[in-house]
Amino acid sequence: MPEPGRILGIDAGERRIGVAISDPGRSFALPLNSVLADGGEFDAIQRLVTAEEIAELVVGLPLSLSGEESAQTNRVREFTTQLEARLQLPLHLWDERLSTHEAESRIEAVSHVRGRRRSDRRRPPPTDTDALAASIILQAYLDRLRYQRSE
Repeated sequence: MPEPGRILGIDAGERRIGVAISDPGRSFALPLNSVLADGGEFDAIQRLVTAEEIAELVVGLPLSLSGEESAQTNRVREFTTQLEARLQLPLHLWDERLSTHEAESRIEAVSHVRGRRRSDRRRPPPTDTDALAASIILQAYLDRLRYQRSE
């Protein structure tokens, strides 16, 4: 039986923080938006946590392809320390290797397909790569939870 409450997925970048949310049953992740990392990011995330009744957080941990930590890894660890202290919610770090690259690839593929339709002359809406990356991170975490329940 899954834990109650939604999970918020976070892709913490230096300029923008991508945010995604799970459904109440914790089966799928939906990209929400990006929050500017301008000093008000903790307030913005707190508002989302309250409004969406978030029970847990999953934050992508940027590691190198070889699994080594970097300066960015240390920045994310500091961010999560502050976030956890402020929100007082369970927080899980999740290996996010290639999540942004995967998000960019998905956006490019969708844009390519949309561009091929002559009947749709409208310009496709801009896609939030950071929120999509957060949803990829969160979906991987949700899939792992589902796998563990089925064992």
